Amino acid sequence: MAHTTSRRAVIFHGYSATPEDHWFGWLADRFDSAGIPTLIPALPDPASPDRDRWTAQVAMTLGTPGPDTIVVAHSLGCLAVLRHLATLVGPWRMGALVLVAGFVDPLPALPDLDGFVGGGVTLSGMADRVGSISVLRSDDDPIVPLAHTDRLARLLETPVQIVPGAGHFLAGDGVTCLPPAFDAVTRGAPGR
Repeated sequence: MAHTTSRRAVIFHGYSATPEDHWFGWLADRFDSAGIPTLIPALPDPASPDRDRWTAQVAMTLGTPGPDTIVVAHSLGCLAVLRHLATLVGPWRMGALVLVAGFVDPLPALPDLDGFVGGGVTLSGMADRVGSISVLRSDDDPIVPLAHTDRLARLLETPVQIVPGAGHFLAGDGVTCLPPAFDAVTRGAPGR
């Protein structure tokens, strides 16, 4: 029987996705089974995302995280989460941050997102406020260049964890469960 902790998890989807897609429900079930209540909010108009509306939704859902807060984000959701965290003032600490196929630079494969991505985000000092940061990427992502995710990991001062053959971590890539994301939270991030 799982015991309930004060920890809570929030999973943020990416572009053209919903809370029901890919591996999000599987991960939420794993967290719930471990006694960690989990929320998967729907970000507005995911097929035509607006950076201000997404950041506002992340802010409303996440608020100021605490040391018991776990955030997992996928793809464009990573950028929305990082933008929200970058706006926080005063002292804050977050327990764990898992970024899956994340990036902060424009994507050659998706120029339609340039308006959302443009300007990136300031990440200096963020690594000092998060207990464990994990950045996951595959070795064959057709959407986010591998160098983009590697650069994000460097900016966050954490190593990249490679999940072989996972593509962009979509159900269409065969990814409907993602044990490395669960393990990153339950075992802590590598190298930190």
